[in-house]
Amino acid sequence: MPPHYLEFERPIADLEAKIEELQKVSESANPGALDAEIEALRARATELRKQAYAKLDAWQKTQVARHPDRPHFTDYVGELIEDFVELRGDRTFADDQALMGGLGRFRGRPVMVIGQEKGRDTVSRVKHNFGMARPEGYRKAIRLMDMAERFNLPVISFVDTGGAYPGVGSEERGVAEAIARSTERCLSLKTPLVAVITGEGASGGAIAIAAGSSVLILEHSIYMVISPEGANAILWRGARTAEEAAKAMKITAQDLLKLKVVDKIIPEPPGGAHSDPAATIRAVGDAIEAELMKFEHLSADEILKLRAERFYAIGRPG
Repeated sequence: MPPHYLEFERPIADLEAKIEELQKVSESANPGALDAEIEALRARATELRKQAYAKLDAWQKTQVARHPDRPHFTDYVGELIEDFVELRGDRTFADDQALMGGLGRFRGRPVMVIGQEKGRDTVSRVKHNFGMARPEGYRKAIRLMDMAERFNLPVISFVDTGGAYPGVGSEERGVAEAIARSTERCLSLKTPLVAVITGEGASGGAIAIAAGSSVLILEHSIYMVISPEGANAILWRGARTAEEAAKAMKITAQDLLKLKVVDKIIPEPPGGAHSDPAATIRAVGDAIEAELMKFEHLSADEILKLRAERFYAIGRPG
């Protein structure tokens, strides 16, 4: 599958197309004759990518956070969680595959894992509803957090959603109440909850599984109360643009760290997480391990106290 280039990556795309063309010429005409030129162009493309990703604005980061080739929940589980056993259903209505979860071992430690899965192609995106969970998804998350507390297991959540599903059936079954109760369960959990914003963390659909003891975010991910498109439509009645909204909303990892909404930024490879998924997943695993170790010998009361303090500190100076 050819790489998916974003708009600001157009110069890189043109350069890499030229490299591919030269490779074909070299292979068919005179093997090895153009190797030096090809290597020089590759070095130039790498440098262009580093320069582009070093100065991304909020709208460009939004595009990167939504990139379809960024690692997904199933990728993180596949690489980081051993002996994973998926647990399905909310014991009330149905199983929601937009929000998945289950038991497994993270680097030898038994854990509960939950997260949104967007899907990669048409079939899987429909199956996972593009990562937009319905009420039963959040009620499943509550059920899994209840189980984690019962067996004293830390919870790891991977957040990547454009928001909860706003359809009629979702509203009829109480999606707002389900989100509120899932958020409440995160805050009342007596075991550590480490949340990682891996791509797009939008609206209550994200915070419902992200109100953790530690909230980590990948360097080019975003986290917000509403999407830039939604903010433009609701606040400005469509008079401006999503790009302007993204820049005004302080949704980037760097802005969120200053506001104490997140605790740590996980660096991404040059070119974003999608350019080297394996390295990204390793970095995320290392960051999660470091955070879990902080809570290893704390009591339930201490865990609750620290979580309350981190949320009280959001947006306050000092």
